Amino acid sequence: MLDYPILPLIRELARCYQSFEVYSSHHIRSLGLTKCQFDIIATLGNRAGMSFRELGEQTLITKGTLTGVVDRLAEKNLVRRMSDANDGRSQIVSLTEQGELLFAEVFPRHLQYLNEAFAALGADEIAQMQTMLRRLGSVFNQSGNR
Repeated sequence: MLDYPILPLIRELARCYQSFEVYSSHHIRSLGLTKCQFDIIATLGNRAGMSFRELGEQTLITKGTLTGVVDRLAEKNLVRRMSDANDGRSQIVSLTEQGELLFAEVFPRHLQYLNEAFAALGADEIAQMQTMLRRLGSVFNQSGNR
């Protein structure tokens, strides 16, 4: 077997991400939303609107999934689609008044829920992790340009 000293780091990173997703998703479901619905509502919150391309880039939801989720949110009167004044082929997605009210309710509640878990860490630990994750992300961003 080949020796890869990074393997324990990769495993820990994957475990951490999975644990975070399970913890976060549980709360999102208790709010009556799917993870994708929450991502879209949180991304559109306090913004005038975004194109489907921008929304996909910000949420990392694939185009096919994004269209279906936006359709379901529109059926619930939480988002609306408008033609892009600058590009007739594009649409802008924005929160409706009802969507803004939902965002104002669920986003702070979810942040508080996450904050409860992070309260086990000190401010220095959080800052160190943020620095290390930013550094790790930059390594992948640089490597992706090969």
